[in-house]
Amino acid sequence: MKKILFCVFIIAFAGSCNRDFLDTKPLDRVPSEDAWKDGALAEAFITGIYTGLGQGGFDEQMLASLSDEALFTHPSRGINVVNEGTLNPSNIGWVNANYRWGKDAGNNDMYAKIRQANLALENLRTASFDDPPLNERLQGEAHFMRAFYYHQLVRYYGGVPLITRSYGLGEDYSVTRNTWQECVDFIIKECDSAIQQLKGKAMPQGRASELAAMALKSRMLLYAASDLHDIPTARSKSGLIGAYANPELLGYVSGDRKARWTAAKNAAKAVMDAASTLGYKMNLHAPVSAAEGKKNYISLAMGGGSKSGDVDKLAESEILFGRYWTNSKDEYAGMYVGLTNGPNGYHNWAGNTPVQQLVDDYEMMDGSKFDWNNPAHKAQPYNNRDPRFYASILYDGADWKPRDKISGNVDPANQIQTGKYDQGGGQFLAGLDTRNSSIENWNGSWTGYYMRKFIDPDPNIVDNTTRQTIPWPFFRYTEIVLNYIEACIELGEDLEALTWLNRIRYRAGMPAVNETGAALEQRYWNERRVELAFEEHRYHDCRRWMIAPETLGRKLRYIDVVGNLKPGATPPAPYKRDESRYNYIYTPLEVNAQENRKWDDKMYFRPIAQDEMNTNLKLIQNPGYN
Repeated sequence: MKKILFCVFIIAFAGSCNRDFLDTKPLDRVPSEDAWKDGALAEAFITGIYTGLGQGGFDEQMLASLSDEALFTHPSRGINVVNEGTLNPSNIGWVNANYRWGKDAGNNDMYAKIRQANLALENLRTASFDDPPLNERLQGEAHFMRAFYYHQLVRYYGGVPLITRSYGLGEDYSVTRNTWQECVDFIIKECDSAIQQLKGKAMPQGRASELAAMALKSRMLLYAASDLHDIPTARSKSGLIGAYANPELLGYVSGDRKARWTAAKNAAKAVMDAASTLGYKMNLHAPVSAAEGKKNYISLAMGGGSKSGDVDKLAESEILFGRYWTNSKDEYAGMYVGLTNGPNGYHNWAGNTPVQQLVDDYEMMDGSKFDWNNPAHKAQPYNNRDPRFYASILYDGADWKPRDKISGNVDPANQIQTGKYDQGGGQFLAGLDTRNSSIENWNGSWTGYYMRKFIDPDPNIVDNTTRQTIPWPFFRYTEIVLNYIEACIELGEDLEALTWLNRIRYRAGMPAVNETGAALEQRYWNERRVELAFEEHRYHDCRRWMIAPETLGRKLRYIDVVGNLKPGATPPAPYKRDESRYNYIYTPLEVNAQENRKWDDKMYFRPIAQDEMNTNLKLIQNPGYN
């Protein structure tokens, strides 16, 4: 009874107290109704929508490893599920947050961000802060971000539900998928709204701009015109798509393809004209030297983020929309791109390693194809190649950063070592960057190569301990030029296509090409492959061109490098590449131990996760996943 009476007394006392302190606002968050009364708070809300961009493409697992560009060295993380064709609605394998349909724990999936864009647009139209130019700019950014996230969804899934308002608690979320055409039309309309509202506005790095919206429009119209999304064409190339009961979810069931290619061409040309002062060295009329071509391409990859004296900062102008990082010590202070992808002989993780198929597709300096059946090519496969090869790939014998900063004086030559080298008496030394390395023997490349592109060459950047600030290029000027070239080829305008294709090649130090028709298309496909390597295009290009069975479905090829001592020669100590002492043998190998890749036509589109299907019974699954 005493305890009960005590509690009654406390309650009575509390009831008599002033309750004003209970009405104080929290200091660590802003009530939603206040966010739209203040321009700075409204801008902060819009800034939050950008978090759906994630790290750009600089994830530990890159999209390159879901294509014939690279192999992910650590295969137990869902990559195999995708590449071996075993993915299904209950096991979707690895999927990055920046194209995830839903159910992301960090609230960064696409529909979560689309909802935030919807909220922003609903509130900005009636916002009470008195700054019309800022309000218009913020609406333009919200339209762009909504278009970008929808473009991510349709590239992977085909037509998706178009949600243009914010739902509240207790509402019915069941909704059908919109058709491919409806989705494309919506994205283009959103781009046009963004273009109009951002027109003439100076935007900081990393924020949407008029040019960014124009670039997104160009890409979306290019995809819309492609074979995969023209259902009559897709049916002729895939029995699975031909048998699908809802082809309108995947592409245009009818219509004028020439008109679609013309729209793609015009959208690309509009960007080229508006950004003509931004493209990097696109006005050349003859090839630069091989050395300059390599420097040009490294500079493009650095995007102004490197302090290396060998990098031209003017190449920063190439990026139309990018993901940038600061030099501070917070979570946005750069990325460990070198750590996640660099050689294990530097104590890095060798994450996304180039495969032999990509290496083979870099042309010889004279523009001819590399051929293992050519004795000269086979004897020295890394000589006289397209300068972009040397700027993108680390191979056995390639010069790289000072190794002594992290591994001691074991390699004064600072060269990549991915082979095994004769020491005499039947003994062979494993290279420092192999899986038998004396430095670190578990994080080595299986393929015999490492990615160089996007890794800052600045020798002061010690990759396994230091973040770098190289921006990720969501859109760059050269992609738009390639879009224009592709549309011109499809429209039979070969001379115009050749003019621009050769300008890209001249910048890289490569000679002009002069093919026409189908041969020009093949040349363009390869040019796009090497120019945009590791930039998240190959995954989509092979699908939309419907060449994935012959490209993504290939078994992986690695390289085996052996250095045999010449008669009478003695091995250098420590080892360094020396053709006067060694005969080097290069053998491409087909290896399926890490991934036994295959192609199934269901892989043209991703499956909708079973959780989503169970939550929304109106959804229709993509072909091959029922």
